[in-house]
Amino acid sequence: MAHPRRQGNNLVKQTKPGHSTKKSRANLQTTTGTHGSSRPSSTSPSSRTVSSKGGSQKLLESWNPSLMIDQPEPDDYLYNPNPRSISRNHIFTARGLSNLGCMLILGLSLLGLFIGYPVSTYYTTAQETLFGNLGPGGINATGQIPQMIGNWGLIDRETPQDALTLPSYMDGSEWQLVFSDEFNTDGRTFYPGDDPYWEAGEVFRFYTWADIPSITESEPAILGGKSVSLKPFSTFHLLDGSLEITLSKQPSHGLDYQGGMLTTWNKFCFTGAIVQASVSLPGMNNVSGLWPSIWTLGNLGRVGYGATLQGMWPYSYDTCDVGAVPGQVIDGKPAAANEQGPYNNASISGLPGQRLSRCTCPGEEHPGPKHDDGSFFGRSAPEIDLFEGQVDGTTGCVSQSGQWAPFNNEYEFQNNSNGLIIDDPSITIQNSYIGGPLQQATSYVTQTNQLCYQQNEGCFSIYGIEYRPGYEADNAYITWISDGKKAWTLEAAGVGADPITNISARPISQEPMALIANLGMSSSFSFLDFDNLVFPAVMRVDWIRVYQPSDAVNIGCDPEAYPTKDYIEANKVAYNNPNLTTWDSSISGYNKTFPKNSLVDGC
Repeated sequence: MAHPRRQGNNLVKQTKPGHSTKKSRANLQTTTGTHGSSRPSSTSPSSRTVSSKGGSQKLLESWNPSLMIDQPEPDDYLYNPNPRSISRNHIFTARGLSNLGCMLILGLSLLGLFIGYPVSTYYTTAQETLFGNLGPGGINATGQIPQMIGNWGLIDRETPQDALTLPSYMDGSEWQLVFSDEFNTDGRTFYPGDDPYWEAGEVFRFYTWADIPSITESEPAILGGKSVSLKPFSTFHLLDGSLEITLSKQPSHGLDYQGGMLTTWNKFCFTGAIVQASVSLPGMNNVSGLWPSIWTLGNLGRVGYGATLQGMWPYSYDTCDVGAVPGQVIDGKPAAANEQGPYNNASISGLPGQRLSRCTCPGEEHPGPKHDDGSFFGRSAPEIDLFEGQVDGTTGCVSQSGQWAPFNNEYEFQNNSNGLIIDDPSITIQNSYIGGPLQQATSYVTQTNQLCYQQNEGCFSIYGIEYRPGYEADNAYITWISDGKKAWTLEAAGVGADPITNISARPISQEPMALIANLGMSSSFSFLDFDNLVFPAVMRVDWIRVYQPSDAVNIGCDPEAYPTKDYIEANKVAYNNPNLTTWDSSISGYNKTFPKNSLVDGC
């Protein structure tokens, strides 16, 4: 439809050149020419100029838009397109379909970019190891160690280059360094939160669920556990490139002596490893009474927190049978469970049963995971000791042991040619202590380097373990190292099934294991020679290193196959209160019941 426009002060109806407006002709006034004939004025509204306001109004009225509104014009399609006329009576056109296709492609591209690409990347990209883009042991292709401010990396940057790998003591294969602490940084402290890997505990060294023992010079008899007051403050020093743990004659918590303990519990753990420590033992090689040790414990138990250990230590078991129940007996059977020596016990076991056993009923509290048959994995807090220092007569030795439950008949493991290797019988003999109602011990005693004691020459000697988790079918074993050499080996067959006590095979620990280093004393462990003991006694640790096969690196306290995090969080009161000494209800108990056991309680 044509529209008027203004030129200067004149209002003009705009038309196309050579185009007359039929709509206006019917309404135009006519003029009479000189011949008297009547005709339309030659000056049409499209060309007339109106200068007065009144004339403009008359001109507009003369157009009479109501007579023109329904009349078609050639350019109407520009202002009022009819899709059916344009598309020849259908609305689907090639142009419309191409526009719709482009929008669809654009939408799919955006979905692919912001949803498809991240999802496909997640499932197609190899998951990074705990070392990120670094290789096993946290080193790059050139063997360099990442330098983190404060030297907080898993591998101490002061670890020598030649210590980044170590041949297996068993088969010579190369194992990679995955953790090291050289203890060269002066001023380190071990209060909670101070160190990423180690923490000192102001607790008793109490790790069974028996009564907390005490130790005094006038009454050295202990009530049955490993104990001395342990403090995190004055008992640790880093001096001349080594960690010093001190046992001093100093009243503390009603006791007469104060020692120290460090642990990596819930901070650094490993599953299957070579663990080595370079140590100068405290005291003298021929004076009995001190109890230095470096050992490992499953992360589901926290040393010093008795409630967390009841029904957990020292189990390593994944079968639902009599070995998982209290006293290791059901309806008085097997008979051997009630006829035990050499300690004239009323029953073979004084343990309350495995708290998190394979017999746990569905729906009960358990950290998991589950077997294919729906039963829970048997979970526990096993113990493997690198060493416990002792003196036999006038000779310094180390006891190197694994602690177990359930128990063999009369606590005698299968130390035959299929389960035991002794590398040098002239310096390594079986420990006279083989077990009791709270634990079975596979333990041998090896003479140490007699010069590497605090009051001798103070040199350092290497102690350690190499172990592969699992059963005999997995070629599992534990090898103990003393003075840098193999001392003895327990193969998985040595803790296999026992038909006399009706128990099944016990696996070499498959749990994530934490490190513990401590110095104390107890008459339950050795004779306390107060006449010749010199205080303060100091155990010095030059370094601790952990190695694993490059194709079996497994570090962390919450591995997918053996999780611990959620269970510890759900029971954080027990894991953070050392005054709770039992899991069940008692004066000092956590006041929780054991999960239902299908063999004892039914499900």
